Amino acid sequence: MPIASPEKYAQMLDAAKAGSHAFPAINVTSSQTLNAALAGFAEAGSDGIVQVSSGGAEYASGPTIKNKVAGSVALAEYAHVVAKNYPINIVVHTDHCQKDKIDTWLKPLIAISQERVDRGLEPLFQSQMWDGSGVPMEENLAIADELLALTSKARQILEIEVGVVGGEEDGVAAEINEKLYTTVADGLRTIEVLGLGEKGRYMTALTFGNVHGVYKPGAVKLRPEVLKEIQDAVGAKYGRDKPFDLVFHGGSGSTAQEISDAVDYGVIKMNIDTDTQYAFTRPVADYMLKNYDGVLKIDGEVGNKKIYDPRAWGKVAEAGVSARVVEACQRLRSAGKTIG
Repeated sequence: MPIASPEKYAQMLDAAKAGSHAFPAINVTSSQTLNAALAGFAEAGSDGIVQVSSGGAEYASGPTIKNKVAGSVALAEYAHVVAKNYPINIVVHTDHCQKDKIDTWLKPLIAISQERVDRGLEPLFQSQMWDGSGVPMEENLAIADELLALTSKARQILEIEVGVVGGEEDGVAAEINEKLYTTVADGLRTIEVLGLGEKGRYMTALTFGNVHGVYKPGAVKLRPEVLKEIQDAVGAKYGRDKPFDLVFHGGSGSTAQEISDAVDYGVIKMNIDTDTQYAFTRPVADYMLKNYDGVLKIDGEVGNKKIYDPRAWGKVAEAGVSARVVEACQRLRSAGKTIG
């Protein structure tokens, strides 16, 4: 199918919320990782989201070029071409734009989609993320309000973050402390500023102890009940069940129960990056160790072209990512639930 239209994307999110499932959002940095994600979603029979961070976009533009707009556009355009060959709906999203990247990355990408929409085409990206976790709450929401107007006009959905995710991603680090837990007051203030959809649709990453990076189960205290408390309090005030479309960040190492609880409380999108990075690299390491005499020209020999051909070990890397995507779809209950 083609990349999901804005209307189809809205249907996907509505179906996820009504059916208590969530979509894995897989960070991609190349055609290989993007192809691997698509294959995984197709195998699982799940609609899904692929997303590009600023660091991933810089890499995709060329390691010596590091142009995050060019890399983002290249990956999105590639997705639009290849996704139509798969029998599932795919959304293209940007991930974690901090304040210093708004004018150099986020707004240029929104403008590109706006120009397409003005010509009667679909937006290049279907959603964009503003990460205001590093600025004061009121500034975070003021910027979100400005960006929501832009994304809504460009027929896109905005993702915001209310609270702080610990750990490190793309060079941005946050401490692991009580700031990792969003409050009911934060949730209420978010609705006061951004509304309940009348200004444009947005998704919200409320934090409940989330940490980017690698950690073992139990190393970080996740409290999914925080999501329920906020949904219940805000919902009671506005007469709406689960008013927030929630996003789960920093989920590597989460237990199956923590993921299940978060989805029950309204999570419809879960970011997955660290786990798929390992899923890509681990099979390659195994391949190289087992085939070292074929991938290397040892003792004056010529090696084995069929073994060191990047397509040979690239396939095992992609298969590793695809398998991890299938696992994510199963855990998030989206497997077999494409809306067609």
